[in-house]
Amino acid sequence: MSSVSSDLKGECSNCAGALASNALECSRCHQLVHQTTLEQLAASARLHEEGRKLIEARDLWLRALELLPPESAQARWVRDNAQRLNGLATNAATVDARHAWAKKLGPFAPLAILLAKGKFFLSLFKLKFLLSLGTFVAFYWALYGVKFGIGFAVLILVHEMGHFVAIKRRGLPADMPVFLPGLGAYVRWAALGVSAQTRTFVSLAGPMAGCIGAAVCALVWMRSGDALWIGLASLSALLNILNLIPVWVLDGGQAIGALSKAERIVLSAAAVLLAAIFGQPAFLLVAAGAGYRAFSRDIPSAPSYAATTYYVVVLAALGYLVTLAPAVLPAAK
Repeated sequence: MSSVSSDLKGECSNCAGALASNALECSRCHQLVHQTTLEQLAASARLHEEGRKLIEARDLWLRALELLPPESAQARWVRDNAQRLNGLATNAATVDARHAWAKKLGPFAPLAILLAKGKFFLSLFKLKFLLSLGTFVAFYWALYGVKFGIGFAVLILVHEMGHFVAIKRRGLPADMPVFLPGLGAYVRWAALGVSAQTRTFVSLAGPMAGCIGAAVCALVWMRSGDALWIGLASLSALLNILNLIPVWVLDGGQAIGALSKAERIVLSAAAVLLAAIFGQPAFLLVAAGAGYRAFSRDIPSAPSYAATTYYVVVLAALGYLVTLAPAVLPAAK
């Protein structure tokens, strides 16, 4: 029995909509029909590529391609990646011959090859990342001064690295963050057939990292008494709360995807409660967004208690950090 037929269940696992016998995606919510199989193929392909088994990795991606809508963004990415792997496999023998000299260096051969190709540092920090981060720092330096400007840029970096690490630890491809002065930053990643829950946890990882960064700033303020640090902590916490509003362009828009209708209503109620506890009206925007999304068409059939708890805990922690700011304002005069 093929893996294709074993994935077909007659209805979408996300929205319970009816599926045609040969459907590759749900016409209602656009969930991939063979999502589980695609995740397995993608994970196996990445393992083969890490082991330099390039032909095997290419073949696995081509198998995944058969389960994707031909005109989808995922299918285009898979085709491009398969071509890339094919090219790497074809040129592998030539590359090995060119670097035969490095074998004389014994255990230092891999490092010598990386340095010779000029990719040692670029493999860690892409040029676009460095240029955009430098521009981002300079922009806020000019606006707020050197200390606050650099501190603010670092906290945005911490937030984006939360997304990046969450993606990479799941074995998914992702680019280093790109920063847009005055607008924010983003991490581009190929979410090939990933589940709604995976998207939720990746989306929440940024605000969680931002919360940790804000907490570190608050701890430094408690020890030093310098109002700069609590200013950074409270501003970062507030921006992360706003980023959790469940609208499509923000992290909250993706984070709410794994929550059932009941859980979205619970999230909305929790946000109202947090607004009352911390006196922060930003939570009401989260509540309004969650209430609106409780009646959207992208509601999954199964709940995700872990995702809901994660969402509420991050909101609560951020709310606490925001409330610390007023206590220091009189001392900062």
